Amino acid sequence: MGIFKKIGNALKKTRESFARKVDSLLSHGELDDDFYDELTDVLISCDIGVRTSMDLVDSLRVRARKTKIRNAEDVRNELKLILKEEFDSLNKIEIEYPAIITIIGVNGVGKTTTIGKLASYFKSQKKDVTLVAGDTFRAAASSQLNEWADRTKTRIIKHSEGADAGAVVFDGIASAKARKTDVLLVDTAGRLHTKTNLMEELKKIDKIINREYPEAHKYNFIVLDATTGQNALSQINAFKDFVQIDGIVLTKLDGTAKGGVVVAIEKDYSLPVVFVGTGEGVDDIELFDSSEFVENLF
Repeated sequence: MGIFKKIGNALKKTRESFARKVDSLLSHGELDDDFYDELTDVLISCDIGVRTSMDLVDSLRVRARKTKIRNAEDVRNELKLILKEEFDSLNKIEIEYPAIITIIGVNGVGKTTTIGKLASYFKSQKKDVTLVAGDTFRAAASSQLNEWADRTKTRIIKHSEGADAGAVVFDGIASAKARKTDVLLVDTAGRLHTKTNLMEELKKIDKIINREYPEAHKYNFIVLDATTGQNALSQINAFKDFVQIDGIVLTKLDGTAKGGVVVAIEKDYSLPVVFVGTGEGVDDIELFDSSEFVENLF
């Protein structure tokens, strides 16, 4: 299945929900104040966020006066143009090598699965990949990552359960340097901001990476579950106080009618969504393409 088709399928629920509601709004009236108020509510229901939805509708009002928008298709097309301009104004991440990608996030968002999919993705790009089982806190986390290593035929560096996560990362870096590995994918324990010891552990891992491999290109990617909608934003807030967040991996995009959370994330935090999960298979992860995303959103 092509990338465009995967994204299209993943956003099908969001697109159909939006189209149905906008068609209903325009079936009994002009683009008046009531229409714009109701359109704002529709955008919010797609998890685009209150402030971002209001900004989009304000921009649409201005353009509608100039372009004489009259039907639902025109509304959708104009919103696409506005959003594309928003996305184009943001910085994008081009992953450079050797790369160390540390995966962070709360429990249950799919971090370990994401690492397995990323391993498959980078190997499909002809990159040498090593996994680091830095989640020594959760029971069976290492064995779960090991299953992904077996599945993707990827090397893994791991210690016993309860070991010091920093020590595992240290060994992973030593191995990556010795073997000239292109991509080191570091798993970390799922945590909430209330788990101060685990948050401090993240800072320690960051420090070890900076000290031991300063010449590598370092990225901290937070994994967010698209089905949680606006709650994903509070998770960004919790983590950015402890470590720098460079980008986002959005999982379960195929399981929600609220794909608009991507817009809220990029607008509110100026953080790029780098990868999106588009299904349950090992290959169901794609580099985020904002133009393709917007085309399939409405």
